[in-house]
Amino acid sequence: MDIRTANTLLYCTRWKETVEFYRTVLKLPVCFSNEWFVEFMLNDSSRLSVADDSRASVKSGGGRGITVSLHVDDLEAVHGHLREAGCNPSPIKPVWGSPAFTVLDPEGHRLEFWEKQNRRSS
Repeated sequence: MDIRTANTLLYCTRWKETVEFYRTVLKLPVCFSNEWFVEFMLNDSSRLSVADDSRASVKSGGGRGITVSLHVDDLEAVHGHLREAGCNPSPIKPVWGSPAFTVLDPEGHRLEFWEKQNRRSS
């Protein structure tokens, strides 16, 4: 199996607000869009798409059971940006040995941002 790109699709009842969140708050570049589906680029091989559940065969789970985990280089800067944007991020705390925080998108999908912990050898 040769997987070239991974895409996570989020089905939304609050589609317009959710698209706006990813487009303007997270400032993710758009790879593709039409009147009910927007695909955002996370990096060269990962995508995150938002689909209007009223136009799709799959319905929204209201954010239940989903965590999108995103490894970033500057956790403090991302946390500050989301706080200033009024997104109410959780406090930064260790998760599995690395600093992390969470925030919800308008549909209620949980986004976890984390930064690799620099470990020193003793």
